[in-house]
Amino acid sequence: MRKKIVFFLLISGLSFSQQKNVKISDLQPKSEDTVFPVVSYPGNPLVEHKINTFLQVDELEYVPNSGPDPFKKAATATNSYTNYLYFYSWEKLETPKNILSIGIDGEASGAYPEGFSKWINFDLRTGNFINCPDLFQPNAVKTIESLINQRIRKRVDEFLKELKADKNPTEEIQEQIAMYEDCFLEHTLEYIEFYFGNDQLTFVAGRCSNHAMRALDDLGSHIIEISYKDLEKYWSPYAKNLLSGSEKTDTTSFQYKLLKGKIDKYPITVLIKHLYTDNGENAFSAMYWYDKNKKLIEWNGKIQGDHISITENDHYDEELEKWIPRAFIEANKNGNKITGTWQDYKTKKYLNLELEEL
Repeated sequence: MRKKIVFFLLISGLSFSQQKNVKISDLQPKSEDTVFPVVSYPGNPLVEHKINTFLQVDELEYVPNSGPDPFKKAATATNSYTNYLYFYSWEKLETPKNILSIGIDGEASGAYPEGFSKWINFDLRTGNFINCPDLFQPNAVKTIESLINQRIRKRVDEFLKELKADKNPTEEIQEQIAMYEDCFLEHTLEYIEFYFGNDQLTFVAGRCSNHAMRALDDLGSHIIEISYKDLEKYWSPYAKNLLSGSEKTDTTSFQYKLLKGKIDKYPITVLIKHLYTDNGENAFSAMYWYDKNKKLIEWNGKIQGDHISITENDHYDEELEKWIPRAFIEANKNGNKITGTWQDYKTKKYLNLELEEL
């Protein structure tokens, strides 16, 4: 028994030590609308670099150290969302030692303003973004989704029961009842927010209301907490190693990976973004930049087996009402490496493309 206690204290100490070495401060210049996290991890500069690059490129569309104001696109709505983005606060959550979970609160204003909360999780062994489906065995993903949706359905049904108990419902209550009865509950892991705790995983699924009905939505987002113990039989090998404190890393999905490489002799960095299905085909979006000028360029790609096809658009022609491409890429993925060609749309000249996961 004494040996078990000593071992537990040792593991706890390692966990505390690793988390203690990870510091988060405010990205500068800070204002009341630009409170954004920047990570410091002196023990692993590569992990620190990957996390900060991901956060700033994905959230702000800003390549680190590419200009004096990281918030320029967010503050002027010149980002790809064409929304003004304000960041009001962040929080570092308590997690197992291999994991960094950060909560961010802010507001997006396009046609109308709307507050948001989001959670971003990183593997501190590699600096990689953690994709929720990677945590579960492939044949268990539907089971986890069903478990989450059942709990949400129960939450909505219990609230509906309370509303319907009113014998003289107001017009507002009748509108609430109609909204919750029509609530779409087929949430998938691909679109569910989540974050780690010391002993549980918390899923945050979208609310029942659209923006126009939000004032009627007393339930808001659906927060579902499931203990690691209850999820244990569904974990993938990756999740088991991640949560146990093991240093053994596993292959994870292509989504939200950072890649380094070259087009011809010119060094580039790529952030693979969202993977999705487009007319039955596996597709993805990405951003890349030449390391010298740090200007973001968008890619739209398709994946067939190990083959990747990408279109790099140059500009949108208002008269023709279509995008004019700048280049086409054809490449093959082999493990964590990608090799192929980048072809200039105008000159038809081919350049070699080489990429590898950071």
